Amino acid sequence: MATQEEIDAYAEARMTVLEHLRELRQRVIFAFIAAAVGFSISWIWVEPLFEFLLLPLQTAAPELDLAQMHHKDLAEPFFVLLKTAIFSGLFLAMPVIIYQVWAFIAPGLYDNEKRAAVPFMILSTGFFAGGVAFCFYVVMPEGYKFLMNFSLEVSNPQLMMNEYLALTTKLLLGFGIIFQLPVFAMFLSMIGILTHRHLLKFWRYAIVIAFIVAAMLTPPDVVTQVLMAGPMVALYFLSIVVAWYFTARRERREAKEAAKEAANES
Repeated sequence: MATQEEIDAYAEARMTVLEHLRELRQRVIFAFIAAAVGFSISWIWVEPLFEFLLLPLQTAAPELDLAQMHHKDLAEPFFVLLKTAIFSGLFLAMPVIIYQVWAFIAPGLYDNEKRAAVPFMILSTGFFAGGVAFCFYVVMPEGYKFLMNFSLEVSNPQLMMNEYLALTTKLLLGFGIIFQLPVFAMFLSMIGILTHRHLLKFWRYAIVIAFIVAAMLTPPDVVTQVLMAGPMVALYFLSIVVAWYFTARRERREAKEAAKEAANES
């Protein structure tokens, strides 16, 4: 709960609509520059980057020749490498982009919300990277292995660069977002929007939703879907523990403040 001093400081810091638009334009420009720098750095090493993305497939393939990439036309390799550099550039620029978002919304937050947002941004970046790493080193090799063995029973696959990049980036992004669950639970419970009671109430629905989302984001095989839905369920229950901890802290603090106010009034 914000104090009167925080409310007064918030009112003084309010900007006009035009000032908000100027601030937004400035933050977008800075984020775009960071993404452009990240793209430029990634383009220098774009071919090794794409070869790095092939590692899970090469691990899954029983023969290395089966993991070779093909393309339908002459332009496909160029555009695939271009998209690889764009995705890598955005990933490199993500800390700067997150900071620009923070710098834009910070003037509109109370002090207690700012204190919650700073660790949120740090943990959000770390959990996103953890989700991407888990997908790349655990989920993708197992999922691709299952799909490769299944397809070999029919014929030898000819894997296209564009389709492989699309599937890989979708999986990496999906796991990166899913691993944000405990971080969002922490932030929302710190500012009083969410509690562990809400999460406990809907845990059955969460399990069903986890498998539905996994079925939508992963290839149509049970192994990859379980490898995605399992961590989602585990992260949901971790979110309950995180929300309980921060909710208990917030409620104890609010109880002390209420008792102090009651004592002052008496």
